Amino acid sequence: MVTTLQQSRPVTGRSATAPEGVIPQASSCTEWQKPWSRATRRGQRWRALLWSLLYPPRGDRIVPTITGVMLFAVSIGIGTAAYNTANNILFITLSLLLSCIILSGVLSWLNLSGVEWRVHHGGPWRAGQPKTVALELRNNKSLLPTYGLWFDLAAADEVQRRHLIIRLDPGASTRLDWPVKSVRRGLLTLRLRSVGSLFPFGFFRKSVASGLCAEVLVRPAPVEYRSHAEGACWRLVRSHGRVNRVGHEGDLLALRRYASGDATRKVHWKASARLRHLMVRQFSAEGMEGFCLRIDTDTSVWPRPDQFELAVSLAATLAEDLFRMERLQSVVIDDETPHPVGRLRDVEHFLDRLALLETVERTRAGSRPRFSTVSPALHRLVLHLQPQGPRGVAAMLNGKPAASA
Repeated sequence: MVTTLQQSRPVTGRSATAPEGVIPQASSCTEWQKPWSRATRRGQRWRALLWSLLYPPRGDRIVPTITGVMLFAVSIGIGTAAYNTANNILFITLSLLLSCIILSGVLSWLNLSGVEWRVHHGGPWRAGQPKTVALELRNNKSLLPTYGLWFDLAAADEVQRRHLIIRLDPGASTRLDWPVKSVRRGLLTLRLRSVGSLFPFGFFRKSVASGLCAEVLVRPAPVEYRSHAEGACWRLVRSHGRVNRVGHEGDLLALRRYASGDATRKVHWKASARLRHLMVRQFSAEGMEGFCLRIDTDTSVWPRPDQFELAVSLAATLAEDLFRMERLQSVVIDDETPHPVGRLRDVEHFLDRLALLETVERTRAGSRPRFSTVSPALHRLVLHLQPQGPRGVAAMLNGKPAASA
C-alpha cells in the first residue's frame, strides 16, 4: 500500500501498536504543479514576477555557466575598450552581447512557464525491490514548445537528475521514469527538489524550487525461511469433519458479491446474470484449520534491532504464504484482539501495519492480555514469532519451531 504523494502536509502513520490501527489510503499520484504558482490572479502574476527579479524566492537560482562567465568577461572587455576609444562599432558589439544576455533570460522564463508536472508512484512498495516512479509532464502553452528541462528527484538521501531530451510541443505530454529502491521498510520520502533549464544559449543555469514532497509506505521485504516438517508442527492439520471456512473444496457454503482479489473461477455466472452484478461462490474447506500469526513488539523480547527487522519480514512472508494456501485465519500484534483474515485487503492491511511497526517498552503488570480470551482451539495453532539464537527468528507452534529464518 502506498500512502500519500502530495504537495500538502505529509501523512504520518499511527502507531502500529494501537488497538484498532487504521492505515490511511491515498491516491497514487500528486496534484499538478507549475512554477511560480503562488500568484493566482493575472495582476498578481506580473507583480510577483517583477518582485521575484529583485528578491528571488528561496531555491530559485540563476547561475552563469562557463560560457556565461566568458561572455561577461568579453562584454566587460569590449565595454572598456569602447569607452576608451569611443568607437561606435565596439558599442554596437557591446549592445549585441547585452541583448543576448537579456534574451537568454526572457526565453528561459518562457521555456519554464506553462509547464506542469506531477509524480505517479503506483504501489505497493516492498523493501529491497526496485520501483519505477513516473514524472508526468505537460505543456499548456499554446504556441511555444519546451526544451531541455532537468528535474532533481530525491528519495531519502539519494538524488537523481532526469533530463527532458525531446521537444515538448504545445499541448503535448510525456513522462520520465525514475527508478527507486528502498532498502528499509517504513515511510520513504520522495521529493522533487528543483526544475532547471539551460535553454536557449546555455549562458545561465536557471532552476526553480519545487515543493513537491510526499511519503510512501514501504512494506517489509520478503525473506527466505526454512520450514520444519518434523513432528506435527508444520504439516497440514486435518480435522474429523468439515469446517465452515472459505476454501476450494467441500460443499457450497454461500454466495456473496465479488470483491477485489477474488479468483474469477469462483464467479457464479448464472447468479451474476440474474442479479446484474458479480457473485462469488464460497465453499466449506474440508478438514483445513487455519493458523493465527502473532508478533510482539516488546523491547525485552527483541533487544536487537536487526533481529526485530528479520522478525517483521518473516511475519510478512508467512502471512502471504499462509493466505495463499488459505491457512491464515487471523493476525495478532502484541495483546490485541485477533483480526480475522478473509480477503486480500486484510493481508494488505496487516502488511501496512508491519511497515510501521516499532519496538516499544511495555509494562505488563496489572494488565490482562486480551489475546488470552481467544478460544483454546485457536491457541493450539498460534504461530508466535520469537528470537532464535543471537541473529535468527523462529515461528513457534506448540513450543516447537515451525519455520525459521
